[in-house]
Amino acid sequence: MSPPTDDFLILRELPEPITTDELDAAAEQSGETLNELREEGVGIRWVDSEVLTNENGAIVGTFCHYSAESEDAVREHADRAGLPATKITRRGEPLSGE
Repeated sequence: MSPPTDDFLILRELPEPITTDELDAAAEQSGETLNELREEGVGIRWVDSEVLTNENGAIVGTFCHYSAESEDAVREHADRAGLPATKITRRGEPLSGE
């Protein structure tokens, strides 16, 4: 049985803008790391991500949503995958409205 999980939002600010190819490579590394952690019994799953760009359209970060057993699991994933985790926050209830 999998451990209970909570939803976390992760802001990943990049020190320098990256290309789409570099983002794809980071996403692949992230997926491989998620698989390794799950094989070790860690409850963690990627839900979705938004790409952050500057005024020139260059990729400057991501805003990711993960379901995980703990903030430590999210941080371990980031460390192993070589990804920044500028801020990790538990996700609250979504707002409704327009």
